Amino acid sequence: MHTIEVDFDVFKQLTVRRATEDVTYNDVIRELLGLDQAEAGPTNEPSRPSPSDWVAKGVRFPSGTEFRANYKGQLRTGRVEGGALFVNGQRYDSPSAAAVAITGSAVNGWRFWECRLPGKSSWQLIESLRR
Repeated sequence: MHTIEVDFDVFKQLTVRRATEDVTYNDVIRELLGLDQAEAGPTNEPSRPSPSDWVAKGVRFPSGTEFRANYKGQLRTGRVEGGALFVNGQRYDSPSAAAVAITGSAVNGWRFWECRLPGKSSWQLIESLRR
């Protein structure tokens, strides 16, 4: 393994881009450079966090997670990208904020949205992912 030296400002910016402590500095740099995540070979462990994943209230939604909600007979959709939930081109940092933008009133986003994780075929209420 090689070592590179960076100044404190670069170190701070790399640290800010880590969605969780499970994301390594190498993962952040690979993401910034547009490189695929390093393959570690087949494993039974869940996928490694990526800087583009979204973490809300301790729940990690991998980049590419799809969101949906049926509101007043209309299907509303969203997608996790770049460390946030995007609905109708708008960035949201919480499921409730995205739900309020749709309904115009206070609503618990954890009970409003369903998600489908990448590689999965079934949808689930996001509240079921909280522990």
